[in-house]
Amino acid sequence: MKSSILLVDVDRLDTWTRYRSGLCDNCVANCCTMPVEVKLADLVGLGLVDPFEAEHEAAKQIARRLTKAGLLDHFNFKHEIFTLARRASGDCSFLDAVTRRCTVYERRPGTCRKHPQVGPRPGYCPYGPKARGR
Repeated sequence: MKSSILLVDVDRLDTWTRYRSGLCDNCVANCCTMPVEVKLADLVGLGLVDPFEAEHEAAKQIARRLTKAGLLDHFNFKHEIFTLARRASGDCSFLDAVTRRCTVYERRPGTCRKHPQVGPRPGYCPYGPKARGR
């Protein structure tokens, strides 16, 4: 049986917990510290790219602008996959630092919507319980 104190390392899949309904309700959002790869449609959904711009501008130019603005960490030219920037803490820039809840939940990218069904360990997540009294 596992102890009540879990030490989760998002880079060590053996520390992840099998996902079950309700697990996110009392989690500290460790999944929101992993790099988030998105497509152009996700950037439009997040409001970072205008639909007109997405249709008429090259992905490379959009990536250059968003990187310069500090909104992207990386762009994969071959697959046109954008990696969203994170805060110095490693948190997703859309994660509320106090509540540990997504501030764009209704508009969140497909990568986030599909977690943990897809990802480095499908069916598992880097669950970390909230400290009592939080």
